[in-house]
Amino acid sequence: MGTVAGGAFRRFFRFLPRPAVTNTLYLPELREMLAESNAAELQEFCTALHPARTAEFMEGLTAQEAWEVLRHADPATRAEVFSYFDPHKQVELIETIDRNEIGHLITDLAPDERVDILHRVDSQIRDQILTLLHADERRDILRLSTYPASTAGAVMTTQFARISATMTVAEALADLRRQNEQREMVYYLYVVDQGDHLRGLVSLRQLVLAEPDARILDIMQTKIVSVEVEVDQEEAARTLAQYDLLALPVVDHERHLVGIITADDVIDVVVEEATEDAQRSAAVQPLTLGYLQTRLLTLTWKRGLWLTILFYFSLGTAFTLGRYEQIVASVPWLVFFLPLVISCGGNSGNQSATLVITALSTGDIRLRDWLRVAIRELLMGLLLGGILGAIGFFAALFVAPTAAAACILPATVLLVVICGTMTGSLLPLLFSRLGLDPSLMSNPMVACIMDLLGVLIYMSLALALLSPA
Repeated sequence: MGTVAGGAFRRFFRFLPRPAVTNTLYLPELREMLAESNAAELQEFCTALHPARTAEFMEGLTAQEAWEVLRHADPATRAEVFSYFDPHKQVELIETIDRNEIGHLITDLAPDERVDILHRVDSQIRDQILTLLHADERRDILRLSTYPASTAGAVMTTQFARISATMTVAEALADLRRQNEQREMVYYLYVVDQGDHLRGLVSLRQLVLAEPDARILDIMQTKIVSVEVEVDQEEAARTLAQYDLLALPVVDHERHLVGIITADDVIDVVVEEATEDAQRSAAVQPLTLGYLQTRLLTLTWKRGLWLTILFYFSLGTAFTLGRYEQIVASVPWLVFFLPLVISCGGNSGNQSATLVITALSTGDIRLRDWLRVAIRELLMGLLLGGILGAIGFFAALFVAPTAAAACILPATVLLVVICGTMTGSLLPLLFSRLGLDPSLMSNPMVACIMDLLGVLIYMSLALALLSPA
């Protein structure tokens, strides 16, 4: 299954929720077949089901047992089933099985997949495997490995169909038949010159419907959407989705065609970016491995670093509140509404931060839209703060000695909500402008900032409007 759809399903399947326990339905039969060396039934098991299901039923096997089963499959099927294994199991297999056999398996994988897998393997084992590969494959892996992480070059594949503009349609179809076995997708055929510069594009539909003696030069499209190899992978994924393409060509500064990004590559990017954003939104440094595969000390550091920073922010809030001990002691009813004031700022700030970070990631807003965002969130703060402040005023009437004193709460809520919407919306834009990930201004960070500002605003208004006895 070398199509884009197949590759996309394979990659997406790995990220779908897995059963809480290992699927043991076929484990006894598999181990019995292995003990009896029943080659015919093992071969049937490898080919009878979809490779995804085959991999699922093999989850409970050890690395050695899984490889013994895979030995009974043809190379293409073996690579397909292996691609559906959990990344941790893939690494375990590569690091424990005979290097020569693993070398053949790596050869059968798609270029971008084998680079991703080898990145997770111990460096010494990776070097041993590379020496066993064909020179062209080794060179391709090393070249793809040089591209910085999170760029288009790091997620592209080099298995794509290319043709010459001087060919006729009949010649291009004949050449395509020769290329098909080694290409990940053939729905788009990229037209290159002798220097491998990208000159045009022909769809498979165009090729099939055109006259056999028509020249590629006459039917190709010359207005091609492409990205440069150093472009951020998230931007490349947005470009592919925006133009509703099956694949996106990747070029260097001189317009040499170096690879393509396909639908399965985009799924990888979307899952990776969504995972990182979700972890950052919870004030956790993104994990490079799975949760269970991350060492306890590493996980402690990635969680503890931001918790420590947030802890210091909270200490600042506590010490700030201590400065207003006198007014708190003389007007004790103020403390009753303190959690409400702080939560209003944090909640409104979190809403704005989430909306802006999401809009930035989807391309809905750009940095140049900062003024429109600021005005919009200022008006939103006025509306929301006014509504919540009105509710707070009636609640304060039951506690405050006078209506004038009760006005402290709605005034504070109004100012705090405005500060929350402005802080939550502009800080992600500022971080993005500085070249930092805007998700660093996640909900816990915005909440801590607003806790401090909420206390300052609340107590400052109380000092200004009340005359403590």
